[in-house]
Amino acid sequence: MKGTVSICCLLSLLLLQAAAEEEEDVSSVLRDRSHIDETLRLATEEKAKDYAAALERLRKIYHTSIKPMEQAYKYNELRQHEISDGEITSKPMVLFLGPWSVGKSSMINYLLGLKDSPYQLYTGAEPTTSEFTVIMHGEKIRSVEGIVMAADSSRSFSPLEKFGQTFLEKLIGIEMPHKLLERVTFVDTPGIIENRKQQERGYPFNDVCQWFIDRADLIFVVFDPTKLDVGLELEMLFRQLKGRESQIRIILNKADNLATQDLMRVYGALFWSLAPLINVTEPPRVYVSSFWPYDYAPDTSRELFKREEISLLEDLNQVIENRIENKIAFIRQHGIRVRIHGLLVDRYVQTFKEKMSFFSDPELVFKEIVDDPDKFYIFKSILAKTNVSKFDLPNRDAYRDFFGVNPVTNFKAMSAQCSYIGGCLLDKIERAITNELPALLSSINSGKQPGLSSCEATGCGEKPKNRYRKN
Repeated sequence: MKGTVSICCLLSLLLLQAAAEEEEDVSSVLRDRSHIDETLRLATEEKAKDYAAALERLRKIYHTSIKPMEQAYKYNELRQHEISDGEITSKPMVLFLGPWSVGKSSMINYLLGLKDSPYQLYTGAEPTTSEFTVIMHGEKIRSVEGIVMAADSSRSFSPLEKFGQTFLEKLIGIEMPHKLLERVTFVDTPGIIENRKQQERGYPFNDVCQWFIDRADLIFVVFDPTKLDVGLELEMLFRQLKGRESQIRIILNKADNLATQDLMRVYGALFWSLAPLINVTEPPRVYVSSFWPYDYAPDTSRELFKREEISLLEDLNQVIENRIENKIAFIRQHGIRVRIHGLLVDRYVQTFKEKMSFFSDPELVFKEIVDDPDKFYIFKSILAKTNVSKFDLPNRDAYRDFFGVNPVTNFKAMSAQCSYIGGCLLDKIERAITNELPALLSSINSGKQPGLSSCEATGCGEKPKNRYRKN
């Protein structure tokens, strides 16, 4: 009797071992990655000289036409977004966000083919990524400390110093020679853990995320079937994504872990969870697949997952192909905001001077103006005199804080911001917005080499006109 029981136990153990080995064999089969190189066209050579010339022209327009007004009216203290040369010339940034252990790092390993390489990102079932990891192109494989990245002015990460030394210790860069990284930069972020407070991280996590969100060209928000609940930290993250809906892509990862019927239920539950957080007419695109190096699980919707993966790669390729156009559009949008800010500050200055008399208290006069700008038609006058849209006007309350730090007497009126050699600040930024940047965009689309504007090539030789000076 005992011998029979022993034999049965032995057979059960052998069957379990065989099943485990079979499961291991299935999971160890690596997926074919040839479609990644094909979809992203990594075999084709880039027009490096054309891109370099366009970026240099863009940098020159920014420094000569937009930055002077930005500095004169201290725009950076209103928006806290200073544009560096590194940001202008940087590659498109793809940002990965989402809960912990949903496959963000595995997805980057898969896209770059880092499986079993010394520099593959560490993955696991527990929260593994505690740093902001920037994966970028380099001549050789090496890691770069956060303090080095922030100190290097040629990179676009120098503004991150403002988040403190504790954060820089949580920032790491990985450089490697890779065709895809020649065209794009990946940023892996720590997973969102709902039971962790901001103070426990030791740095302003949401502010750091906002910095990367503002500069990302494509934002992948990754979920898996086991982590669909929305807590306070994830809700805050989606608030920060407001206004960037066109860059957001939702990814339901590890989809081959579910049967088709269960996958449909999870897909609906994901939309149910996210619906209150995304208040737009057209929801972001959702990709359903399994993004890791191993083959899909058997008896799952392999063809569907493969098509979804190719669609995502085409989306990524679109960002890469349009990177110069997106950069020009970004600088032009920035220029429009700087111009509006300059006009508003000028209007505050003019109103203050008009209301001041010999016996007036300057502080009380300006407090009345800044507390109720509509009473003095500050914003309405800008809409009436210029072609500014009311939807582009900044928050009125922001100027109360702005002038609290920067006294109105520190600023000159727009009519005084002219010189015979340099011209007028307003004319230069309007010329950049309406002529120079659109012309540069047209030259990129038509394939022409971007060159100098007619004034820069020959010299306009005429005295600058100031349409804001009173006759």
